[in-house]
Amino acid sequence: MDKDLRLIKKIKKRNSRSAADELISNYYKEIYVYVFKQTSDKELSMDLTQEIFISMLKSIHNFDESKASFRTWLYRISTNKVVDYFRSKNYKYTTIVETIEEKQIEDTTDFTISLEHKEDVEKVQGIVNKLSSEHQEIFRLKIFLESTFLEISKILDISESTVKTKYYSILKKIKKEFNEV
Repeated sequence: MDKDLRLIKKIKKRNSRSAADELISNYYKEIYVYVFKQTSDKELSMDLTQEIFISMLKSIHNFDESKASFRTWLYRISTNKVVDYFRSKNYKYTTIVETIEEKQIEDTTDFTISLEHKEDVEKVQGIVNKLSSEHQEIFRLKIFLESTFLEISKILDISESTVKTKYYSILKKIKKEFNEV
């Protein structure tokens, strides 16, 4: 039995706080980075990561190692939390305002490229946020976690060919909408 499963067993049988702390510390940085890649916001990423681990602890009694590895199961929770956030009213009504005065502009060319890149990323995020939950999960796991199609198929419990088909249709849709915007 691997280390994660031993810790999970302790949590399930004895509600072991030390086992829970160890399990969280084993995955905290990895999950935080995954969330941060999608939000580009340190505070928000910390909040979402905390919510992910709270959800993980609340539902750990439902974890079934015969269906998926713990890591796969945790990434499923993480992806769902991020999708939920981007669909929330909080995200839709919150705008992040960075005034140009707050930035030190050393090279206007770099600044312009940086600003254009940020706007492009925001456009793509806006398009992705309108997709169904399953399509968002596929896109986020492929782009932000850099998962293979096989890994995504295991996480989402769908065939690898379905993942590929949906991913390429997502890219086609993003390209089409991006060029229209």
